[in-house]
Amino acid sequence: MARPNYKASVLLVEDEEHLHETLRLNLELEGYEVTSAYDGSQAMKSIQQEYFDVIVLDIMLPEMDGISVTESVRLQNNDVPILILSAKNTPADKITGLKKGADDYLTKPFNLEELLLRVDKLISKNKRIQDRETVGDTYTFGSNKVDFKAQEATIKDGSVISLSKKEAMLLKLLVENKNEVVTREKILQTVWGYNVYPTTRTIDNFILNFRKYFEEDTRNPRYFHSVRGVGYKYTE
Repeated sequence: MARPNYKASVLLVEDEEHLHETLRLNLELEGYEVTSAYDGSQAMKSIQQEYFDVIVLDIMLPEMDGISVTESVRLQNNDVPILILSAKNTPADKITGLKKGADDYLTKPFNLEELLLRVDKLISKNKRIQDRETVGDTYTFGSNKVDFKAQEATIKDGSVISLSKKEAMLLKLLVENKNEVVTREKILQTVWGYNVYPTTRTIDNFILNFRKYFEEDTRNPRYFHSVRGVGYKYTE
């Protein structure tokens, strides 16, 4: 189910202007928020600055082709769904695109309705993966107990502390993805909201606070870990 008033965001990367405008118009008519890029480097800049629910990406692009863009995105551990559009229609081309990290591959000329259907499916699938089974209002680990609703926690020494809204949100996100690395992009998208990017240091400070509250030994954390260059992880 889509969130009320939430418009899924699409990055459209296509250098052929007429096709770009046609696709943009149709995606907007479907209710998507569309950001345009006309070459590979422009696309990479947008991806580094914003969160997208899906990328519709042409292969033959100036500056940096679609395959290179896909590779770069995946190297950054960004798991945004990518739909490749290509005039190349041999099985080998398709396999290359999928091997490099694309989620879907559509050859030109394509049916517009099919493209819109595939975009919708990729967004829905991604949404389901992100909406993991949620934890309840309270969660206990070690000698700590967190009440997400009240935004407070009983910590290791028995005292009760207040949590800021963002602390509670980040804590819940990490717990819901227990034992898995949560990427910086996903944290920014979920906790700070779309397209609002604080620095990595901001998230690091939150993790340091969690260690101070909940860890017996802050230098050798058991629960809260930073994974350099990738993201953060809660383990139990």
